[in-house]
Amino acid sequence: MSNQSKSSKQVLRDKVYARRGLLVPGAFNALSARVIADLGFEALYITGAGVTNMYLGLPDQGFIGLNELADHTARIRDAVDIPIIVDADTGFGNALNVRHTIRTLERAGADAVQLEDQVSPKRCGHFNGKEVISCAEMVGKIHAAVDARSDENMLIMARTDARSVHGFEDALERAARYSEAGADILFVEATETADEIRRLPQALDKPQLVNLVIGGKTPIFSADELAGLGYGIVLYANAALQGAVAGMQKALTVLRDTHRLDEDPNLVTPFIERQRLVNKPYFDQLEKKYSDKKYSGK
Repeated sequence: MSNQSKSSKQVLRDKVYARRGLLVPGAFNALSARVIADLGFEALYITGAGVTNMYLGLPDQGFIGLNELADHTARIRDAVDIPIIVDADTGFGNALNVRHTIRTLERAGADAVQLEDQVSPKRCGHFNGKEVISCAEMVGKIHAAVDARSDENMLIMARTDARSVHGFEDALERAARYSEAGADILFVEATETADEIRRLPQALDKPQLVNLVIGGKTPIFSADELAGLGYGIVLYANAALQGAVAGMQKALTVLRDTHRLDEDPNLVTPFIERQRLVNKPYFDQLEKKYSDKKYSGK
């Protein structure tokens, strides 16, 4: 079956299970998703931290709700064709809430949904002060997620934050239990040593995601090294966000200090490029197609 005839869910499943280190950036809105797809990346990740930071101006501590996340997912799904992984935090409640979350996000266009075992309200995986729920409760949530999906190709990703709370061995044990419960992808968050990163792909049976947080607790490896180790996904959840903030600060500092800002490609994206990214030529064609003159008979 060609990729053209496969759903985005099937495409993502194939790429992840190849365990070749699929490089996935995070998107925080539809325009960032367009930039990711335009640059040739094969999938994207809707980052809860990124949406919270950019949409609310708040830290990643559980401030986004399901409706807001589903709205962002639907907008991004409409903007790009590549597979979408959605960070659903703790699933917004218990196992029954997780069921509703999976159904809602699948309708919105998610190809994979990530759930984590933190106590709600969650916090960024690289913050201190995290707590985790019992392994048994998370197993119930994973069973609920697997049962809730309408397309068996939709991937359920189980993340554990136990590394920072109970240690690496406990995180490994939890990840193995989550795999048994039906999770398709495993994610041990905030590993802290190179040895831990090397051990994970050999220790667990399902494809895994490694999250490289710029400035975070996990040592940075190249995506090629991680592909060689057998990781399914190499995630840079907020590289686009951090790059965007740096760009805004740079351009606006020049404006503040000089009281003018010209179309310098080192500071701002050119006007014509901005219009290309938001697909203005296509909408110009549509406007012409549906114009009054065309249908007036004159």
